[in-house]
Amino acid sequence: MSRIKITLVRSRYGFKKDQRDTVKALGLRKIGHSVVKEDTPVIRGMVDKIKHMVKYEIIDEQKEE
Repeated sequence: MSRIKITLVRSRYGFKKDQRDTVKALGLRKIGHSVVKEDTPVIRGMVDKIKHMVKYEIIDEQKEE
């Protein structure tokens, strides 16, 4: 299964509380911090909700082997 690398590029302050909570739920702490998660529909939905605050890239595990 592929994975997704998510990096926070904008401050979470100044946005709605539910968007700030989504950033926190993904485990992102400060600008420039990245996390790697399994690429599931739930994670994709969270990323879509805060796409203006993050950048993301798909990591294909088949390619690495």
